[in-house]
Amino acid sequence: MIDKLNLTEEIDWTTVGLYLLLVIFGWMNVLASSYNEQFKSVFDIHQNYSDQLLWILVSFVMIILLFAIDYRFYHFFTWVFYGISIILLLAVLAFGVEVNNSKSWIRILGFNFQPSEFVKITTALAVARYLSGYNIRLWSWKSVIVMAVLIGLPVGLISLQPDWGTALVFCCFILLMYREGMPGWILAISLFITILFLMTLLLASISVLIFLIALAIIIFAIINRKPIHGFYAGIILAAFYFGFRYSFPLLGISLSTYYLLLIALTASSVVYLILAFTKKIRSIALVLIFLFGFIGFTYSVNYVFHNVLKPHQQTRVNILLGKETDVRNVGYNLNQSKIAIGSGGFFGKGYLKGTQTKLDFVPEQSTDFIFCTVGEEWGFLGTTIAILLYIGLLIRIVYVAERQRSQYARIYGYGVASILFFHFAINIGMTIGLFPVIGIPLPFFSYGGSSMLAFTLLLFILVRLDSVRKVYIR
Repeated sequence: MIDKLNLTEEIDWTTVGLYLLLVIFGWMNVLASSYNEQFKSVFDIHQNYSDQLLWILVSFVMIILLFAIDYRFYHFFTWVFYGISIILLLAVLAFGVEVNNSKSWIRILGFNFQPSEFVKITTALAVARYLSGYNIRLWSWKSVIVMAVLIGLPVGLISLQPDWGTALVFCCFILLMYREGMPGWILAISLFITILFLMTLLLASISVLIFLIALAIIIFAIINRKPIHGFYAGIILAAFYFGFRYSFPLLGISLSTYYLLLIALTASSVVYLILAFTKKIRSIALVLIFLFGFIGFTYSVNYVFHNVLKPHQQTRVNILLGKETDVRNVGYNLNQSKIAIGSGGFFGKGYLKGTQTKLDFVPEQSTDFIFCTVGEEWGFLGTTIAILLYIGLLIRIVYVAERQRSQYARIYGYGVASILFFHFAINIGMTIGLFPVIGIPLPFFSYGGSSMLAFTLLLFILVRLDSVRKVYIR
């Protein structure tokens, strides 16, 4: 019986210890990034570090409340939590406060509250509740549609704010779904789409189109185990291409090579479909569906990049890809971030002695770029310790998730691990130039009340569910 369990013995103190180390180390760096010798008191409410300390204390109180609530509460009220979070996202669009060109905040009692930070928790709970339900056939069409709605709805509302960084965080749920039995080919296609995305941004459109056509021909030949079929497909395509290339000018039609090749591909696909059905050649329809789907994806990437993203966002992506250099304007943050981290050397400049920090060379240094402070003042040694703490926490979360008797708790545990991993990897990668600057916080380090409270709730709901793993079997 649950009332006979001693929670102090059942709590996973390793997770709690790693959390406390990260929170303390994080707060020390928030203090360093915004420290002002004119305001030396850590209780000065006008300073970021005192504000962060207040939210840490609030988070500790919330941890106590989480353990005071019956463990079944989270399962029974999952859909209520999810519904409230969606309503809050709608409220942000109607009544939100705009900060940094994004309407992501609601002002309550003098505090700015960011609902998108908490919707990650409710979405993880909702996914866990649905997948752990009775008679759920994983990866049936019904399940795929429900999962797409559960994850896609908050993504759509957050994108309207617009807060693209937070919206991208929801991609992390693919890791959870893979653990729960998602076919490997879906993960492989997801990785291929990522590669195709980068190719679209780096290469000319015609080069990407030729690559996709060649790949489709090769795969088609492999599937049918007859290379001659791939050869025939190439011959038919070439015949249409050169036929159109020399006949269109006679009709007064002028097209670029890209569109000419696309028209030839469409015509040859129709011909080859007819031949495939008459000759009973396998899989041609499936290959063509994927081929035209990927072509449509590359076109949409180009369209979004040139017509939806703002100029400064385009420049950030181009800088990351090495297509542009701009160390004074859009690329200033990233350049200063690299300088700050590199200047720390192996042991760092010393706590509260960072010159980049003191002179405010790195904008948003206490929030999105807090890792710069770690690199400058604590050096390579400090950044390694921070990274090892995160890796240790992630490994422990996966261990805790795997030992659950409750499917609901296990799935939620993997949701926690996925969200924290995405934030950790992208934020640190962002500060050292491996990812574009998309503005997501580093868990337990970045300054922000909503962030600190949300990550604490996210983690300790799992710790609470784990504390009753011996009796909670639903």
